[in-house]
Amino acid sequence: MPLQRCLEPYPHWLYRDPRSGDSLRIVPERGGLVSGWSCGGREILYLDAERFADPALSVRGGIPVLFPICGNLPGDRLDLPQGSFHLPQHGFARDLPWQLQELEAADGVVLVLEDSPESRAQFPFAFRLELELRLEPAALAITVRVSHRREEGFPESLGSMPFSFGLHPYLAVVDPAAVRLEGLAPHGLDHHTMTATSTAEQLARLGQGVDLLTAPAGPVRLVDPLAGHAVTLETRAPWDQVVIWSDPPRPMVCLEPWTGPRGSLVTGDRRLELAPGQSQQLSCRYRVDTTG
Repeated sequence: MPLQRCLEPYPHWLYRDPRSGDSLRIVPERGGLVSGWSCGGREILYLDAERFADPALSVRGGIPVLFPICGNLPGDRLDLPQGSFHLPQHGFARDLPWQLQELEAADGVVLVLEDSPESRAQFPFAFRLELELRLEPAALAITVRVSHRREEGFPESLGSMPFSFGLHPYLAVVDPAAVRLEGLAPHGLDHHTMTATSTAEQLARLGQGVDLLTAPAGPVRLVDPLAGHAVTLETRAPWDQVVIWSDPPRPMVCLEPWTGPRGSLVTGDRRLELAPGQSQQLSCRYRVDTTG
């Protein structure tokens, strides 16, 4: 069976591709977290195992899911016609339990999250998220389907559901200061100061810690020369904003696809909206290759 339950080094589900032997570790009850990705015998993701062992703490590692916002809102408040709601940084999807099942073709898995009383207290919409994960040769393909469900108790007169969506993959590296990033736009937004910045200046500080949003025109490649491999993120509009985040001394660099910048549900900048009954499909792909 490609999907099996494991207890070590922590309780998780293991999906192993029968063709390549590559695998994913998944912890659905911890925010639908992909906690590990083995590709070609390499572990691609970083995970702070000690922090992960404490469920009261936010996870630092794996691939957390960001929904219905990426980043934070002013005062952590979302003001809507339905009222004012407390919505903390990156939203609630990374904290709630998801459902996991194998895809019918047995070529991957799907994680599903639907609205609940807990989510409605922060975001008053009926929604469904489906996160499909497929292991391809030396790659991980990710397809997301966001749906604004029609449901009794959620009158359509309340209008469209605004949202942003992102992933927060922690890529394991030997030394962030030695990492090279290719394909980024020359200018971006420094999330620390919320001001325009030079991408080159930010990347020179990877070893000190950066939080950079850019709008690249194509794939972004993270090269770890000390590990001898690279990871390339391929995006597709509207899921084509990229955030680079480092948090030294952790041996990782995050290469994150976002649909929009921080605060987009308030500013309207790249905000996505779905009328009741509508869905939006998003896709991206991470590809691994060796370097000389």
